[in-house]
Amino acid sequence: MTECMEKTSEKVLTKGNYAIANAAVKAGCECYFGYPITPQSEIGEFMSGKMQELKRAYVSAESELAAINMVLGACSTGAKAMTSSSSCAVALMQEALSYAAADELPVVLVSVMRGGPGLGNIYPSQGDYNQSTIGGGDGDYKLIVLAPSTVQECADLTYKAFYLAHKYKNPTILLADGLLGQMMEPVEFKKYPYPEVDNSDWALTGAKGRRARVIRSYAPKAENQCEFLKRLHAKYDLIAQNETDWEEINTEDADIILVSFGSPARNAKSAMRKAREMGIKVGVLRPITLFPFPSKRISELANTAKKFISVEVNMGQMIRDVKLAVNGRAQVELLNRPVGTPPSVEEIVEKLKKESGIV
Repeated sequence: MTECMEKTSEKVLTKGNYAIANAAVKAGCECYFGYPITPQSEIGEFMSGKMQELKRAYVSAESELAAINMVLGACSTGAKAMTSSSSCAVALMQEALSYAAADELPVVLVSVMRGGPGLGNIYPSQGDYNQSTIGGGDGDYKLIVLAPSTVQECADLTYKAFYLAHKYKNPTILLADGLLGQMMEPVEFKKYPYPEVDNSDWALTGAKGRRARVIRSYAPKAENQCEFLKRLHAKYDLIAQNETDWEEINTEDADIILVSFGSPARNAKSAMRKAREMGIKVGVLRPITLFPFPSKRISELANTAKKFISVEVNMGQMIRDVKLAVNGRAQVELLNRPVGTPPSVEEIVEKLKKESGIV
């Protein structure tokens, strides 16, 4: 196991992938099922040693399909279970994720994005925003989606992914990109900060003298399916009400607001600081939860800001949600790079200068 950590005061220097794996173990992950694919393979590598050391379940599955369905089986018993994968391989898991949402199972999936579509390449990308927030399975369902921007957040949001998955009995995705997965930064691994969720009223543990329980997604009557979907979406509304999260900087007087998630938000914040030194009134809003998306806050900011610029490493996916939130009350533009490194600080500053009339 090549964990490659170096102590720096109370922190350790580690890769994003190792931060995620370490945090999953500290969160109490009991079962890991995975299949290797770059750029997240270190997660499975770490778990292959640590889970066996702790006498927890680890399986290197024969495929991504097998891995995600093993997670469904483990989660049906109330266990904390996860898998990790990337892009084209997560595409293979879409049917199972739809089933997990319908069965209300606390699946945790770590998705470390690479270039696509198809097999694509191993370079960082944010091309799976739609895959995660809209989904590729059938029916009306939602997945909770958390987007770290630092290696520290890779750890912190892994903790949160396990908590939210079990709190709401809903599949939860930690959505990182290849840059974060391979980046090294100091990380403090705190104690798991959330209360344990009682699943004793629904988990399949064998009848043991009680009434039998059934987990299923099939509803043979239309009226039953209608009632089920209403209840499911009432849960999604509750998640949006209680769990929407974002970071906001210098928006109170901003004429231009940069909206960015994940690693590109780091460049957006640096560009904002440089632009402020030039007298350009710019702010940053970074969604931390992609579902639920901070639509309400963006809508409020559209009352005062003149323009929103969505900074992304794809061909423009989050911009759709920004436009829906702004609802025509301000201009919305895209500054992007399809794959690889994010738009640079200099590129973002030049865009801000152009929009502000500074030559």
